[in-house]
Amino acid sequence: MTHSEFQIVPATPDMLPDILALEEACFSSPWTRKMLEAELTNNQFAHFLVARRQEESATQGRQPRIIGYHCFWIVFEELRLMNLAVQESMRRRGVGVALVTEALRLGSEQAATRAVLEVRISNDSARSLYARLGFVQISQRLRYYTNPIEDAVLMEMSPLVLSDSLQRDRGAVSGGGSASTNLL
Repeated sequence: MTHSEFQIVPATPDMLPDILALEEACFSSPWTRKMLEAELTNNQFAHFLVARRQEESATQGRQPRIIGYHCFWIVFEELRLMNLAVQESMRRRGVGVALVTEALRLGSEQAATRAVLEVRISNDSARSLYARLGFVQISQRLRYYTNPIEDAVLMEMSPLVLSDSLQRDRGAVSGGGSASTNLL
């Protein structure tokens, strides 16, 4: 999937240092290198996408700069959005939406019928974005997050559907987004 500023591609192990740097920049309780590596290479249910700058992806001999990533699981009929981060300077440019939309598309293709996620209760921007994508709040998990201790909002999309607006957004992006989220 490509966009004028970025493209979405599957993550590879050589991208791990850039993913880790983004993780550490975006989260107060970041996943460790070992946790990210396990998701990237050892978890049969895990899928890992990255968004990288379009102009740098064509540069030969230079690793493209990762501006966002999304780790998600597809476990039988459930798509579980695990960790989503976007570089602060690239937020509100469609990177998070593109990553989540691609995850929804892949989940749908692999027969997932629902999608779930947790998000910090204080992350109003992310909660609003997920609501616009079709997720609804179904419960709250008390003291779910640490550093700082905070409740999580559990959101769900059931049934998992790519709405007409998501299909249009995906078409525009293709040229024709743990439990945690930091994408805005």
